[in-house]
Amino acid sequence: MDVRRLETLLMLSRLGSMRAVAEETHTTTSTVSQQIAALAREAGTPLVEPDGRRVRLTPAGRRLAEHAVTILAALEAARLDLDPAAEPAGTLRVAGFGTAIRRSLMPVVARLADDHPRVRVRIHEHETDEALAMIAADDLDLALTYDFTLAPAFPDRTVVSRHLWSAEWALGVPAGDPAPDGDAPAVFARYRDHDWIVNSRGAADEQVVRTIASMAGFEPLITHRSDSLELLQDLVVAGLGVGLLPAALPAHPGVRLLPLRDPAAVLRCHAVVRAGRTGWPPLALLLRLLDEAGSPTETGPPRPR
Repeated sequence: MDVRRLETLLMLSRLGSMRAVAEETHTTTSTVSQQIAALAREAGTPLVEPDGRRVRLTPAGRRLAEHAVTILAALEAARLDLDPAAEPAGTLRVAGFGTAIRRSLMPVVARLADDHPRVRVRIHEHETDEALAMIAADDLDLALTYDFTLAPAFPDRTVVSRHLWSAEWALGVPAGDPAPDGDAPAVFARYRDHDWIVNSRGAADEQVVRTIASMAGFEPLITHRSDSLELLQDLVVAGLGVGLLPAALPAHPGVRLLPLRDPAAVLRCHAVVRAGRTGWPPLALLLRLLDEAGSPTETGPPRPR
């Protein structure tokens, strides 16, 4: 099979239309259609089918596109092995939560633009569950995800996960409240009769809240859910509840951050890719740069919403 036609098929699977592929490759939709038709003849089976005014991949087309990822990665790796000075090239699809994009990915993208202009990155903001589902569907090359030490995620064998950095979280309460002494359960116990605020798009911080509350002997009343840490702080200031916030976050003047110890609530950021894909040179380069930019012991003010 012609490698360029495989590249076209893979691009079609990712971009979703022949017009988008034509724009990406600076050709025409007719040229793209001819390449797909020729590849179908080589494969001996239809690779696309009508879908309204557009086309979509057939089951055979989707399977071949999945094989194309491995084939093209192997060819790129072989090219680099024969010519180590060769420049990595390709388009990477990356999704993750907002803080990881700003803190880890954007500096790396700026570096890629300067040092590796043939590697391009498409960025999408998604919560962890959404990004992992996209990885499973092969709609992404890399997901930036998070979990907590008290709400650990356990990736399956289809993906490879790398830890990038960690950050401690605290309990956000009204600024006028006294600071209770003791460990995290003792801090939570002070607010057993309060309403609680958790993330509206992810379940990890709610699991942390419920875990520490159970250690303190009560079940928290989850009343409000917010996708914004700024709004969560506004709700705390308004006296509508308490909730978890990054310990290093510049707090609203009306919010006090109470440290949590024994146990601590630590958010962990991970880079997740499909198993077998880490050898693709553009992705390997991005992973290396992310590793260099992040440190497992580094802390900072993450915003996973």
